Amino acid sequence: MKDKYFDLASRIEDSFAEIDSDIIVDMRNTNEEYAELHEEINEIKRNCPYISIVLSGKGEVQLSSSEHAKLVEYFNLMRQLEDMERQQIYFRGHTDAVSYLKKIGAI
Repeated sequence: MKDKYFDLASRIEDSFAEIDSDIIVDMRNTNEEYAELHEEINEIKRNCPYISIVLSGKGEVQLSSSEHAKLVEYFNLMRQLEDMERQQIYFRGHTDAVSYLKKIGAI
């Protein structure tokens, strides 16, 4: 089994940005809930330009109560989107681990 080993951890670390990007693109194309959530977030950002100012951390921003509510909604939707992404990465890791273990004959 030792001669079949290759450093999967290093390979994943080196390729993580690409793997992550592939997962996100795949989710946008295959997961309707994710795509709708992504579009809802983009719509809020288009309609509420102050959100980009808040996120940049540059300059002073004063928000009305309705603007504050939209900002909170934006943050909640972003958290949901990121949770979906983390879950998909978690499952992808399990899938890759099983494939790797099969490849080296451990299972």
